Amino acid sequence: MENSSEGLTQALTHIKLENLAERLKAVEQSSPERKVFTSSFGKEDQCITHAIFSQGLDIEIVTLDTGRLFPETYTLWADTESRYGKKIHAYYPSHQDIESFVLEKGINGFYDSQATRKQCCHIRKVVPLGRALKDAKIWITGIRMAQTASRGEMTFAENDSGRNLIKVNPLLDWSDDDMERYIRAHDIPVNSLHAQNYPSIGCQPCTRAITAGEDPRAGRWWWENEDENQDQNQECGLHVGPDGRLVRKSAS
Repeated sequence: MENSSEGLTQALTHIKLENLAERLKAVEQSSPERKVFTSSFGKEDQCITHAIFSQGLDIEIVTLDTGRLFPETYTLWADTESRYGKKIHAYYPSHQDIESFVLEKGINGFYDSQATRKQCCHIRKVVPLGRALKDAKIWITGIRMAQTASRGEMTFAENDSGRNLIKVNPLLDWSDDDMERYIRAHDIPVNSLHAQNYPSIGCQPCTRAITAGEDPRAGRWWWENEDENQDQNQECGLHVGPDGRLVRKSAS
């Protein structure tokens, strides 16, 4: 698998920045096995969704419905399916797990500690992701290096040993301007909350608008930043390896 990921990284590196369609075609052609793109309906995800749906690529688009998304996200979900005439496969958390968590921690217990918040993320996102990626050979994400410094060492394609697949990041080298140009050029629908200073949108209780000068992800789990002892490398667990660290390029 390592040679496969290296070969795919080399292939994607040589495809021009703006040619997302060709990058995704290369991913599609790299394996006859199941390929899955996980969308949370962010701008990056909408770009990839457009490229997949508009070309009719053999890549399954799925989303993780945590049950606590913004109404605006559900509206965008419906608008996207209407625009392309295709359905997005939703995966949901176990109702038993949710019921047990809420009974023990309370409906908003994730505010109490980072450990509890990560437990909620695990139940609502990580476990459903495992089901979504079952039997998949390739997992496509919308990760970009420009999003956070902690994502700056990732590669176009990397082995996810914990899930036994290849994780592909076709937008890895895109800047914010690259993304905005692509959205305008193809008139891609985006979440209306972006116009209200929500650059990164997750679950409603865990997302706020940001102010001028703040990091784009400062609105995610913002209350944890108030404690200097908290881990500043905040993630929900979807892109974290078995060692608890963000999956990134292996040291040479």
